[in-house]
Amino acid sequence: MHRDVPDQHRQFAKAMRRDATKAENMLWQALRGRQLEGFKFRRQVPVDGYILDFVCFEARLIVEVDGAQHAENRRDERRDAHFASQVFCVLRFWNDEVVQNLDGVCLRILAELRNIGE
Repeated sequence: MHRDVPDQHRQFAKAMRRDATKAENMLWQALRGRQLEGFKFRRQVPVDGYILDFVCFEARLIVEVDGAQHAENRRDERRDAHFASQVFCVLRFWNDEVVQNLDGVCLRILAELRNIGE
């Protein structure tokens, strides 16, 4: 999926990859290199004016890792609705959840990938 992305968004996404949180780094180590049943994930991808933490375009799955600033966030709700209208599934996990239960998070992502494939 190729889209025209403003250079500013591309640079911001690149900076976010360099400054990833511990939780984002941990999850990336589990998702990168098609380690999750061969599904290809990309990280910090600019799409439609948003930066997606992780996305599998093949399965149309977006995975977001959130800190406390995302609690009851209206912008996140609009963003999720935008991508749902484009037939993407959005999974959200808290930073602490990823750090404390990485295996459980990966199993949840895998369950969604399998569900999408059916």
